[in-house]
Amino acid sequence: MFVMGFYYSLFLALVASSGPVDGYVSVSFSRLSRKMTTVQMVSTSNDSVSKFALTPPSKYPTARGSEVDARKIIATGAGRQHLTAIRLSHILFASDEMAQASLHELRTATISFEELSSQISLCAETRKEGGSIGWITIQDEDGTKNEHLDAIFPREAREQAVQITTKPGDVVLVQSPRGYHLVQVVDVMADVRRMANRKQKRRPKTIVLDSEAGILAGALGRANRKDLTYKLESMGCQMNLADSERIEGQLQSLGIRPLDPEKDKLINPDVVVLNTCSIRDHAEQKVYSYLGPHTKRKREGEDVAIIVAGCVAQQEGEALLRKVPEVDLVMGPQYANRIADLLEDVSNGNQVVATEATHIMEDSSKPRRGSKVAAWVNVIYGCNERCAFCIVPTTRGVEQSRPIESIVQEVEELVAEGYKEVTLLGQNIDAWGRDMLPKRKFSDLMKTIGNVPGLQRLRFVTSHPRYMSLGVVDAVAETPSACESFHIPFQSGSTDVLAKMGRGHTREKYLHIVERIRSKIPDASITADAIVGFPGETEEQFQETLSLMEEVKFDQVNTAAYSPRPNTPAATWEDQIPEDVKQDRLQRINVIVKKHARERRARMVGRTVEVLVEERNVKVPTKVMGRTRHGYIVYFEGEIEELQGELVNVKIEISESFYLAGTRVD
Repeated sequence: MFVMGFYYSLFLALVASSGPVDGYVSVSFSRLSRKMTTVQMVSTSNDSVSKFALTPPSKYPTARGSEVDARKIIATGAGRQHLTAIRLSHILFASDEMAQASLHELRTATISFEELSSQISLCAETRKEGGSIGWITIQDEDGTKNEHLDAIFPREAREQAVQITTKPGDVVLVQSPRGYHLVQVVDVMADVRRMANRKQKRRPKTIVLDSEAGILAGALGRANRKDLTYKLESMGCQMNLADSERIEGQLQSLGIRPLDPEKDKLINPDVVVLNTCSIRDHAEQKVYSYLGPHTKRKREGEDVAIIVAGCVAQQEGEALLRKVPEVDLVMGPQYANRIADLLEDVSNGNQVVATEATHIMEDSSKPRRGSKVAAWVNVIYGCNERCAFCIVPTTRGVEQSRPIESIVQEVEELVAEGYKEVTLLGQNIDAWGRDMLPKRKFSDLMKTIGNVPGLQRLRFVTSHPRYMSLGVVDAVAETPSACESFHIPFQSGSTDVLAKMGRGHTREKYLHIVERIRSKIPDASITADAIVGFPGETEEQFQETLSLMEEVKFDQVNTAAYSPRPNTPAATWEDQIPEDVKQDRLQRINVIVKKHARERRARMVGRTVEVLVEERNVKVPTKVMGRTRHGYIVYFEGEIEELQGELVNVKIEISESFYLAGTRVD
């Protein structure tokens, strides 16, 4: 962790030196600064600060061939027009050299911005608050809206900081008459209602906002009803599950409760939310099929608000309203924690489409967690890759890393609430920090989160072989709470197919990562994803996939036959593989998946392993279900009321392909 002696020495040097700044004194730090990462300074002259040129909005935040820098798309693009405020913190220094030295410590995550500010900032007004400046209004041409901050963070410094970036997590260096400020963008506030497209309905309002109660109070003539319910259906990956938790948190903050399948059997939900996935074939058809019964209710005069969220919503946009005019709100994944704002327009009788690129804002309400034991924590949103088969970049947008302080705070709150396990989430989690100023490393984030007091288990998904550093493997090996489990999709065992997919790595690169894992953590579990029947894949190339699996012996592989997805290059290629060939290859690869899964779990028989108990075994109520650090499911006799959330030692007696069973031991 952070070496306190370094900053104690810095403080003593400050006291001993000359050149007062706000009651403190300056010090030269040139010897240390030569080793530190530099940040370009911006002149205090307003003439030298270039103005942002607004880029036109795009339906898909990362259309293929377009810009992938979130700062250019959002901070300097159409999304910036709708920013209302940014929340900043700062650390004040007497010299550029000291600021550069401190920036190095922040970059390597050896200390948080708040801790560093409270220890050495020269700003007496904010030091005790960890450097917090607070919210700054963006549109402030004459400086009057933020003039209350002039004594702490002068106007020229504010203008510099806002001109450089408005992206949360960025740390930049600016200058003012007070000295040198390291400025951190903590959060942003955007007017998501202005960013959405609204269309007035001809029919009556679907839901009515009770301004006195502060909740959605009724619909279509039932404005006095207070007991509103919702039903949410989530499709797809862990990212969607995490988004659904945030959506539910927002709905419950409005006073809308989840429909109870037992108590509310005779009640239809007032709000229906479908959080969609576009990865697999026929995704759009599944959406329309699911919506059918609810659109029928609305056509028959029932009061129901229909919301389509997630990747299909982002992909289809306004076209979805044309196909299903009963839908009230279409919103992309980037608006999951802002559904309450959008529902206000729905309550005013509008159909709303929110698919514009935007800053990812921190949650304004707590997610409704699907588990009491293990929790998802998003660390990076979006994906900048361009895999030829994948629609994710066009539906989840550009990469946006969350500030490390926000991640740490969420994990600390989860631990305080009794959660034992946290899984860090990202479509391409190894890319965390590469979009920040300055750049950060995911391995450093792993170590920081792994050291949160009270956290028992730490997991992460999903890794990309192109970017996964060996430092991540080392971080898992060196961090006690980090589970010995890796999920690294390989997609194909053929380097030629990988090149055609645009994966950016080779078979050899993948095997090198596996070799590193096996050498550092010999007993680690490795899981993956694979696609068979990619356009042009020959039988020989498919055999290379099978041979890679035999060489690695994965603990689990999620397999799929290739299916063309909208807005992806591979969907338009002429060398599509016949469906019967794809299904044949899928069957053959699944035989190997099952064989290796059984072999890998068989080694656990006779061992006593630590199991985190999650829930009751629904098929055998006298048993409970938990997971090992490897991620293996384990069943054993026990009472869920007693054991849920507990770490229990279990002697493994039975192994199957996808689960273990045993007996609890003291």
